[in-house]
Amino acid sequence: MAHFAKLGVGNIVLRVTVVANDIATTEQAGVEFLNNLHNTNDVWVQTSYNGNIRKNFAGIGYKYDQTRDAFIPIKPFNSWTLNETTCLWEAPVAMPDDGERYNWNETNQTWDLNE
Repeated sequence: MAHFAKLGVGNIVLRVTVVANDIATTEQAGVEFLNNLHNTNDVWVQTSYNGNIRKNFAGIGYKYDQTRDAFIPIKPFNSWTLNETTCLWEAPVAMPDDGERYNWNETNQTWDLNE
């Protein structure tokens, strides 16, 4: 199955929908099918669950960055920065890798143990 993200103002993802592979033989064929189905001229961009195209699977609220050709999730905290390779947001401090669960504390910019 092929997945397509409908973009709104500012290239923000409004919805993600599925089109059968025999219909979406190309990205353009999928876009034309969706616009014909909905009788619209919307902007649709193909996305992929496994990240084969456009870095990340699109989600509602994600932004499609045409320059990077990537879907970028909503920035979770002001202190986080975008990893240009993965197009994912990263904390300024790495989360401990000890098997415990943590929550990001934006005020202290630390990972707090989730008890």
